[in-house]
Amino acid sequence: MTMGEMKQIYHVLGIMSGTSLDGVDLAFCEFEKKDRWNFQLIAGETIPYSQAWSEQLRNAPTLSAESLMRLNSEYGTFLGKLASDFCFRHKLKPDFISSHGHTIFHRPNESYTLQIGSGPHIAAATSLPVIFDFRSGDVALGGQGAPLVPIGDRLLFSEMDYCLNLGGIANISFEKNGERIAFDICAANMVLNYLSGKVGKSYDANGEMARSGKVDKNLLSKLNALRYYAKPFPKSLGREDVEADVIPILEESTLSVNDLLATFCKHIAHQVSNVITLRNSSNTLLISGGGALNSYLIDCIKEECKINVVVPSPNIINFKEAIIFAFLGVLRMRNEVNCLKSVTGAERDSCGGLLIA
Repeated sequence: MTMGEMKQIYHVLGIMSGTSLDGVDLAFCEFEKKDRWNFQLIAGETIPYSQAWSEQLRNAPTLSAESLMRLNSEYGTFLGKLASDFCFRHKLKPDFISSHGHTIFHRPNESYTLQIGSGPHIAAATSLPVIFDFRSGDVALGGQGAPLVPIGDRLLFSEMDYCLNLGGIANISFEKNGERIAFDICAANMVLNYLSGKVGKSYDANGEMARSGKVDKNLLSKLNALRYYAKPFPKSLGREDVEADVIPILEESTLSVNDLLATFCKHIAHQVSNVITLRNSSNTLLISGGGALNSYLIDCIKEECKINVVVPSPNIINFKEAIIFAFLGVLRMRNEVNCLKSVTGAERDSCGGLLIA
């Protein structure tokens, strides 16, 4: 397939690794262009990180330049092997691979962002074309480089009024005055998993620990007063922001882990509620990402937002971002816009992603 070739049906393997370090999401999708875009998830898997990979990725921001370049290559080879094994197991033949990689640095206000997972190494390991590095082009145009999912929300999930992703960071997208608006709302699973780790758990299964805790009003007020929330969109959050602004507030608290979890879930729900303006039973909020499996967090959001909350099938919950990154690759192959200036604040819409054919 050559760049710009206009097919009607595409078979694409999307690869996604989020800031919560849950693992690598692999989503093999079929996209068909009729009056509108239709999609089908044919196969999806999440491959958990080994402890060694989790530690390497967590510590990557502290590496020397040379060591980070080595990790970029090794991680690309690792993703390529995961992709090859996945396709072999499911007897799949993608037209190409569309890989988000794993974010190490995200400083759009300083004009850089870095997602490792070398595209050439993925291509070498799979013998398939690879599209990668979706964010840098938008950042070069003065944009935030995030979130990128909203173009998929607009074209694949247009029946929803709001699309909320509860990943490592919570982000939302919706239409306003004919434009797609989207931004990062607040930290989510990145913090919830960090707190769960204090008692030896990788995450709070079903929100059970949070549900048994108590919301602390003083801590909730401190969290809600963070400067980020007063900023106008477009705006985005990175790991660096969470570590600098959120974690210290939690670390100075003497509350139990369960109380911290309960309070932070309430905080997420409050911040989501702040951006919901359509509040009646006919308006819909689609929730995906790992946080959609946290029933306590979902209950908090329902209580705060007073809107029709739609928690979709497990496949959409688990693989929506990987599905949409596969779709971003389709738009890149067609030379069509896959990054919206109304979302990121860039000087123009753009078609992001590098192709290794």
